Amino acid sequence: MGWATIKNGRLLALAEGEFDVFVTVDRNLSFQQHLPKYNIAVLVIRSRSNRIDDLKSLVPAILSALKKCKAGRLVSVGA
Repeated sequence: MGWATIKNGRLLALAEGEFDVFVTVDRNLSFQQHLPKYNIAVLVIRSRSNRIDDLKSLVPAILSALKKCKAGRLVSVGA
């Protein structure tokens, strides 16, 4: 998408026009942004790291959590 340098609120604003859920490992996003103002759900993955080996075991929980996601709200999975 060419959004690698875009941060926080601007990133959510762009994403809400293209996606239903914003998936991130940024645990601070909900403290930095007022999520109800965005028309996109946020799914935070809580993992030891963002390395694929650490994320693989969370895939079933992620897929289940996606069903619960609602715009303007945050859902977390993992430890």
